[in-house]
Amino acid sequence: MKATMIHGPRDIRFEEVPDPTISKPTDAIVKVTASCICGSDLWPYRGDDKTESAHTIGHECLGVIEEVGSEVRDFKVGDFVVVPFDHCDNTCPACRNGAQSACDNFGITQSGQAEYALVTQADGSLVKTDGVPDDDLIPSLLTLSDVMATGWHAAVAAGVRKGGTAVVVGDGAVGLCGVLAAAHMGAETVIAMSRHEPRQELARRFGATHVVAERGKDGVAAVKDILGGVGGDAVLECVGNGPAFEQAFRVARPGATVGFVGVPHGAEAPLRLMFSKNVGLAGGIAPVRRYLPELLDLVLDRTIDPGLVFDLTLPLDQVADGYRAMDERTAIKVLLRP
Repeated sequence: MKATMIHGPRDIRFEEVPDPTISKPTDAIVKVTASCICGSDLWPYRGDDKTESAHTIGHECLGVIEEVGSEVRDFKVGDFVVVPFDHCDNTCPACRNGAQSACDNFGITQSGQAEYALVTQADGSLVKTDGVPDDDLIPSLLTLSDVMATGWHAAVAAGVRKGGTAVVVGDGAVGLCGVLAAAHMGAETVIAMSRHEPRQELARRFGATHVVAERGKDGVAAVKDILGGVGGDAVLECVGNGPAFEQAFRVARPGATVGFVGVPHGAEAPLRLMFSKNVGLAGGIAPVRRYLPELLDLVLDRTIDPGLVFDLTLPLDQVADGYRAMDERTAIKVLLRP
């Protein structure tokens, strides 16, 4: 098959690789009909995460089941499925506690930006639709494999509540989906911290009541000015680097919780600040399967439209151009079609 390979910093190639094969009876192979580039893919693309040897990349996709292992009972060839980026059996103690991303049989999609992808725990991970969905729903369904579920996880972890206030740090696809999640959960005030006009516009469309472009001390002051001198009840950290972490804790009110879902890079929890302000920290890798059924219903009945985060669509064989566009911030998120 053809798949996206990363060979090193800013070296993305679409080339021939071996087809995935069923190696365990719980496996399934999905023919990818839509995939995309994630902000976390930019860490190795930029060289922040080292690439020791060339490998496939991409963990967000959906498509049609091509083959199933002998123990797969709930799915059959031809089913249209959403593929959570983190695979789980959905039966172990972690999964039963809502932490499917810490499953005893954890797996991850390795070749989402390809013609085929292997799912290691098909029955526990996959969620199917009733037939092939309308094409205009594909972008939003694709976000459920990661970014919408991850933004939702940030809101859940932060304790967003109806009538409360929420501050979202980060204006990438996850941050914007966090805005959408906080607004849908009923937060009365939703502040999006964004310095980029197209992203600000989309944040407002997703339900942000205010946008703050300032950062550092000025950003803290602007947030507190909106919130009557205090910080947010819930803060969603959707970047993962040190400055974003610091910003998140500085805009949290005493007693608040920071829900973090950005992959940590150079970020440390400010324990002294947390201790003095009684600010909590929760989150981590999104347990996508936990949220998928509810989010699927919200997309299929068109209550939410997270697919708007895709502002560039490219053929899969032009994936290198997609990486370049996201790296240069000329695109928020790139959708790839075979």
